[in-house]
Amino acid sequence: MQTIVQPLSPLSLKEWAVAVKALGQGEQIITIRKGGLYEETREFRLENNQFYLYPTYEHQKRDMVKPAYHHLLDATLEGWTSDQKTVAIEYFAEVTDEARLMDEAKLRALSPYHIWTDNFADVRLHWKKKQPLHILFVRMYRLQQPVIIPIEAAYQGCKSWHDLLAEIPRHDFLPVLEGDAFAQKKAEIMEILQK
Repeated sequence: MQTIVQPLSPLSLKEWAVAVKALGQGEQIITIRKGGLYEETREFRLENNQFYLYPTYEHQKRDMVKPAYHHLLDATLEGWTSDQKTVAIEYFAEVTDEARLMDEAKLRALSPYHIWTDNFADVRLHWKKKQPLHILFVRMYRLQQPVIIPIEAAYQGCKSWHDLLAEIPRHDFLPVLEGDAFAQKKAEIMEILQK
């Protein structure tokens, strides 16, 4: 019997819209974090293992996304403008596992499992060299209906986490990947990380 996952709070993680789309389509099950410029500690901390995904558009760079995924990037930018007043919340995520990584060879071996170029991954690894990358294994759930919310001033800036101020449903989620498919991808990535 499958456990029904439900959000316990309005917490959300900001992530590039193209990464949200890739996670939301099951193209990848990991996200790589090191921290926002304005985090209190200037390093990434997993505040909760359950959260909504808040898509961001401003800092997306085409040259940091593999060409095979440019169509996902283009899809996120269709109809988007820099003076946008609303954003769509479509996904809820549950972190099933977290790994820390400082090994460039292992990071390179993870390349088939995410949308980012090697250059983008390297930049994340080498920024604040003494701090590890956080590899989050994310089980994604899609809201049955996306919720359009206003872009509040509180959501702006280079912070990873914020609480959504609008009411978002805390039920009616469908898993993006079935349990077996998620477990298979996770096992492949874990094998790389544990070598």
